[in-house]
Amino acid sequence: MNKTHWDESGLFQAILDKCPVGIAVIDYDGLYLTVNPAYCDIYGYTQSEMLNHSFTMIFPAADKQAVLERHHQFIKEGTRLGGEWPVLHHDGSQMTVFSESVTFYPAQGLPARLVYVQNITERKKAQEQMKIAAAVFEASQEAIVVTDCENNIISINPAFTILTGWSLEEVKGHNPREFKSGRHPRSFYTEMWQALNDSGQWMGEVWDRHKDGTEFLKELSISVIKDPAGNVINYVGMFSDITLRKKQEELIWQQANYDAVTGLPNRHLFQSKLEQAARHASRTHRIMALMLIDLDQFKSVNDSMGHRAGDELLGRVGMRLLECASNAECIARLGGDEFAIIISDINDPSECTDIARNILRKLEMPFTINGESMFVSASIGISLYPTDTENLEDLFKNADQAMYAVKNAGRKNFRYYSRALHDAIHARLRMMRNLRKALEENQFVVYYQPIVSLTTGQITRMEALVRWLHPVQGIISPDVFIPLAEDTGLIVPMGNWIANQAITQLAYWRQKYDPQLKMAINLSPIQLRSQEFEEIPWIRDLQNHKLSGDAVTIEITEGLLLNSETRVNHNLKMMHQIGIQIAIDDFGTGYSSLAYLRKFNIDFLKIDRSFVEDLKGVGFELCTAIIAMAHSLGLGVIAEGVETEEQKKLLMELGCDAMQGYLCSKPLSANEIEKLLVSSYVR
Repeated sequence: MNKTHWDESGLFQAILDKCPVGIAVIDYDGLYLTVNPAYCDIYGYTQSEMLNHSFTMIFPAADKQAVLERHHQFIKEGTRLGGEWPVLHHDGSQMTVFSESVTFYPAQGLPARLVYVQNITERKKAQEQMKIAAAVFEASQEAIVVTDCENNIISINPAFTILTGWSLEEVKGHNPREFKSGRHPRSFYTEMWQALNDSGQWMGEVWDRHKDGTEFLKELSISVIKDPAGNVINYVGMFSDITLRKKQEELIWQQANYDAVTGLPNRHLFQSKLEQAARHASRTHRIMALMLIDLDQFKSVNDSMGHRAGDELLGRVGMRLLECASNAECIARLGGDEFAIIISDINDPSECTDIARNILRKLEMPFTINGESMFVSASIGISLYPTDTENLEDLFKNADQAMYAVKNAGRKNFRYYSRALHDAIHARLRMMRNLRKALEENQFVVYYQPIVSLTTGQITRMEALVRWLHPVQGIISPDVFIPLAEDTGLIVPMGNWIANQAITQLAYWRQKYDPQLKMAINLSPIQLRSQEFEEIPWIRDLQNHKLSGDAVTIEITEGLLLNSETRVNHNLKMMHQIGIQIAIDDFGTGYSSLAYLRKFNIDFLKIDRSFVEDLKGVGFELCTAIIAMAHSLGLGVIAEGVETEEQKKLLMELGCDAMQGYLCSKPLSANEIEKLLVSSYVR
């Protein structure tokens, strides 16, 4: 009898020890009577650590009492006890197990239960991951398509149907090549499949067709899914429709590189072309010519006929320049009424002479605009590379000096750069001396132009603008003396004085009229390059007047971002840190990438007045693109040069934030501005 009992016990124990499933016997009181090695492995305990201890040791403290009560109920009533349970490993990590229990009746004593357990933690995680993946698949805004190893579609997500119009029933079993646009050559797809075979990945832009036959550009990434043996089992493609984004990018690129009025390359593209032409001339040992063309007294056309007629005239001038210099490397509008021509591979300087004379003859011919005949002439300056200089900046200055020598001599002619231009330089030096004297004698005064919210009609900012009140010549335009001030470095003390005046005035206006009023101050690149942040006196002026940094907005040009230096970067960063906002002035006339706008923490874009003036033309599309891009980046937008109610209305419809221009107010003295601030409302 004992022998039989011993054999049965040994057999039972052997089965327990070898069983891969965790098995335990728990007595009525909840103590472990038996645990096999597999059970111990699941929870990370030894048998001695578990035997004669409560089975609740594997449960979180908050669950222990409820688990023990469930145990007693099971033994008493014989109800089913099984399922998935959250438990704890010996190391404290959470697990999920599946267990089943049966009632067990020993020869003597109270009933117990027999439990078998499986660790399903990893399976549970996999299930959760599958759920997440399925949710992402269904909810993704990107279209997803899954194909088999033969590249036949087996699954798509809802976004695929939304973007393409095709349902799963319509595309299942079809090859994605059936939707191609036909724009790409066979080599395009050959290279795509070569990349997939080599690396298992491919990313790029592809033209495809919607269900309705229309073409769209998609940004596509394809991944190859392989089994453990390395065999392809699936291809997964993810894509989004970037057609609209591309159009906007093209608009921005066009705006960044081409002049909106004439359609000619702008200053940015011209600079690139000039550098290319110089490198070519150096390689080929040929002469390259730079020709600067400035229309004579063009301002009078704008004043008498209006800016729209002026723009029309500029466009016609551009067309005639193209006729006169059809073989030129580049014909560009640099800004205002200034054009530039690059002529490469010159054998004899007389070639430039012929072109210059032809331009002068062509421009003498009348322009008919709005039924009226208009006449213009031009002053042309020419400098030769490398004959005059091998430095492109000097080449430009030389041509500029030659052009102004023509203007000083009576206009309507051309001139090559020469040593004789020193006379013109001397005259420039006299102006420099006058400028220094003006600064010493306080001949400058600050005018202010309101910036008005398009939402509320309220004046939110003032832009500080300097004027030179010459005792003899009267008011001298900033266009005359600011470039000279920059060239001489006088722009630094002048700029600091302007900022001091503006901040002092702002403090007064905030106290008397509007505590939320802000001031916009123009900063020259020279100012940001020549001073350390800690040395800028108007920063201390803010503190002295107890004004926070956000009381001031600085206005800089796009070119400053493109050619920024370490000190410039540091100064802009420090200004941003104290709350000073940064605006890009005349946006659209230079070049700014999204990277620059993000890098320098730009707050506002000021749309150049040339686009506002052309809101019925290409300017509308460009303003639309600029405003949409700015808002997508969290930037505010201010439109410059608003002169009509129609322009204001269109800008409001486009979602522009604020406006500035003669419709609101021309630049005024501080005393005159106060009359506006009494109401703080501008139509």
